[in-house]
Formats: sequence, C-alpha cells, structure tokens
Amino acid sequence: MRVEIDTHTHTLASGHAYNTMNEMAKAAADKGLKGLAITEHAPEMPGTCHLYYFQNLRIVPRKRFGIELLLGTELNIMNAEGKVDLSEDVLKTLDIAIASIHIPCFRDERTVENVTAAYENVMENPYVDIIGHPDDGRFPVDMKRLVSKAKKTGTLLEVNNSSLRPEGFRENTKENCLRMVKECKEQGVMIVLGSDSHVDADIAEYPYAEEILKKANFPEELIANLSLEKLKACIKIWQKAIDFMNLVC
Repeated sequence: MRVEIDTHTHTLASGHAYNTMNEMAKAAADKGLKGLAITEHAPEMPGTCHLYYFQNLRIVPRKRFGIELLLGTELNIMNAEGKVDLSEDVLKTLDIAIASIHIPCFRDERTVENVTAAYENVMENPYVDIIGHPDDGRFPVDMKRLVSKAKKTGTLLEVNNSSLRPEGFRENTKENCLRMVKECKEQGVMIVLGSDSHVDADIAEYPYAEEILKKANFPEELIANLSLEKLKACIKIWQKAIDFMNLVC
C-alpha cells in the first residue's frame, strides 16, 4: 500500500515539531510522494503559531521539490457545539483542514454524547475535510454515529499512525481504530492515512495503520490518499470548485 500524499504533518511552526517546511517537503519528495499536506496546529494549541501565520499562507509557493503542497491546519475542536479555533474567513483561504480533539483545548465534559456531538457538529463545517485521530479512548465516541455523519457530510476519517504507536499517549487506540475502520467498511465511508509526523523521517510511514487495515480486510478503494487526485476530489473546497465549474460549463 503506497500513498501519494501524506495528509497530516507538522513543522517547527507548530511549536513541538522538528523540521522546517522545506525539509519536510524535501523528505516527501525523496520518498516518492506526489504531494504533502502541512497542517499546523491552530492557535489554541499551546506553543503553536499565531493567527497571522494562517492568514499569510497565501504567499507560500504550492510547489516544492517537484511535489504539490497543501497548506492548511489541524483545528482544535473546542466544545460539543463543534466550535473551532479559526474562522471560516480564514479556513476558506487554506488548502485543507483537519479537526481534532486535544486535551488542552476541549472545554466540555468528555462523555460519549458530548464527544460524538462535537464531531458531528464540526463535520457540518463546510471547510473541515478530515476528522483527526478519533481513536483516543480519553474522548469516547459512538463510532456508528461518527461514521454515519462522515458519510452524510463527505468528511474523511483519519487512521492516524502516530496514535497507534506502542509508546503513544492516547488510550485504547488500536481497539477504537479497528472499530472505526470496520464501521467505515460497512457503511462505505472513505478514510485517509495520516502519519501525524512531527519529524521528516515519519512522513508517509504507516506500519501501525496498515496493521489495523489488514485486520479489517479494508478495501483500498476507500482510502482517499492512495491517489493525490482522489484526495483532492474529497476536499470540500475542491468539491465546491468542481461543482462551480460544472455549473458554468
């Protein structure tokens, strides 16, 4: 299994990663990828970049070392209402957006109902493309509802390789991820493989994610980022552009 674009990576700008944008892009090119999404943590994450960083991404070239860059964010889901920490005015200028729940940023009680509602509500956001690492047992979720809402909204669900590391800090990730991919297979819902790499060596490395997919006998046609063009067609901004062009033509 070989992806053409890694959809979840971080650079020095996120505050707890270890490479520059150029170093990450060069590593992706050296690994034979066609694209790389750089998704810095949004402003509510302690130590990350300021709002101005995201507002200024328009100046950054989208081609580096022969690969296409998708420059975006990993949003923080703040509460059960699905509030995130960048406005739609900013999000519509970005190439891709992941929405995730993180311990320092989620301000509601961590019940199944609250967490599931948070994911369901944020998937209604027209600029949220991917739900990041919904496998963390510290944030229990109704997987059937999660997958059903993803299908209705055209939102991708992430199998996060970093979550599945044996030394990882998230809880019960293997069991939860396996439940999720089995439900995605049952409902015909697309996933993405995200490395969540914070260092260049981890780009497009998915050994733990692939183990889960093998256990579920998961079909490759439901993995969006095995193809750059397939992934782009799943991104909501691209979908809007395609719909507009079809309307005009």
